[in-house]
Amino acid sequence: MDELKESAKRIWSVGALCKAVSDALQSRFNPVAVKGEITGFTRASSGHCYFSIKDTEGQLRCAMFKRAASLLEFAPKDGESVEVFGKLGVYEARGELQLVVESMRRAGLGSLFEQFLKLKAKLEEEGLFEHSRKRRIMTMPRKIGVVTSVNAAALHDVCTALKRRVPHIEVVVSPAIVQGIDAPSSLVQALKQLYLVEAIDVILLVRGGGSIEDLWGFNSEELARTIVQSPVPVICGVGHETDFTIADFCADLRAPTPTAAAEMCAVPRDMLLEGVENLFESLTREAHTLIDRAQQRIDYLQDRLGRPSSRLHQERAKLTHSFNRMKGCVRLPLAHSNNKTQLLGMKLDRGLNDRVLNQRDRLQRSSIRLELLDPSLVLQRGYAWLSNKGDVPITLAAQAHPGDQVKAVLSDGELDLSVAQVRLNSLK
Repeated sequence: MDELKESAKRIWSVGALCKAVSDALQSRFNPVAVKGEITGFTRASSGHCYFSIKDTEGQLRCAMFKRAASLLEFAPKDGESVEVFGKLGVYEARGELQLVVESMRRAGLGSLFEQFLKLKAKLEEEGLFEHSRKRRIMTMPRKIGVVTSVNAAALHDVCTALKRRVPHIEVVVSPAIVQGIDAPSSLVQALKQLYLVEAIDVILLVRGGGSIEDLWGFNSEELARTIVQSPVPVICGVGHETDFTIADFCADLRAPTPTAAAEMCAVPRDMLLEGVENLFESLTREAHTLIDRAQQRIDYLQDRLGRPSSRLHQERAKLTHSFNRMKGCVRLPLAHSNNKTQLLGMKLDRGLNDRVLNQRDRLQRSSIRLELLDPSLVLQRGYAWLSNKGDVPITLAAQAHPGDQVKAVLSDGELDLSVAQVRLNSLK
């Protein structure tokens, strides 16, 4: 009774419980491979296929959607023994267990699925599939490495996509066998060769679609470990969207097709050019804004400073106004101070005359002193101005040496001289 009460503490809604069961199945079993006999096979007008697979011990409802059904290489029929690969879940609308089939083949290849699942579980336990170890793909790689067959359509698809999107990026192709017993070792060798090429920033491991046998080379343990050891990110685009290989789980990024792998490895050049153009336009607008603000600041300062000629006119006007006021004061029609006014006028005239005479005398004295400093007057008294070939003045005998060429400037011309001897005065 206590246990019943304990379990009743949480009451599930039907939909929530179905979803929880579906999530539990997803994490515990998927992807899953099942072998059984087809029964009740129907193909709807939408292209989806519905059927069940059974054996002597049970039966499981299956749904195969149009996309996966279109890739079938045979026409399934009731009573046929098949092996299906897909994801187990709950069809919540009816609360039924359902297997969503992603691929189907006639029975007889079950051992490959078992090997696939066993290796997948082993590598997953070792952490080779951990998302934390997967690296971000560079948006602008310097070089792109490609591992595939040189005769495969996948190489043509990849090169076409890269030429269209990033024609400026160099592509290095490392040929490999992508099908058959020699495929795993060939793929490993091709990858290792690219690991030695400088400036490669991403590697595309690609191949077109095919059966499980065709793609089996990409389920190699050695290949998986080689992918994990890659010094640069690896994008795996093997088969169609519904095909999964061990290489897909080990790669840094899985692409549904080879073409998609090419599209994921770099940002298209047109997008980069558009970004550059947008940045240029933004910088241009910002530069114009800064220039406009600077010009506005100049206009503001210019208005505050004003024009020098305007300031001069203002000062002249003030001087004229002051002079007129002074003349008006001198000419006041006051009869009782007429003599005093005349006296003041005479004093003013004398003062102005004296000031003019003083300024004239100072100007004459300054002119005489300035003339005395004229170098030509010094040269007229018999002196000469000496300089060397570089026109550097020679003011001391120690600056000249015998054989030096010296230019002497006199009052009426120049002489080119050669120093014969240097005699220094001994000063005590």
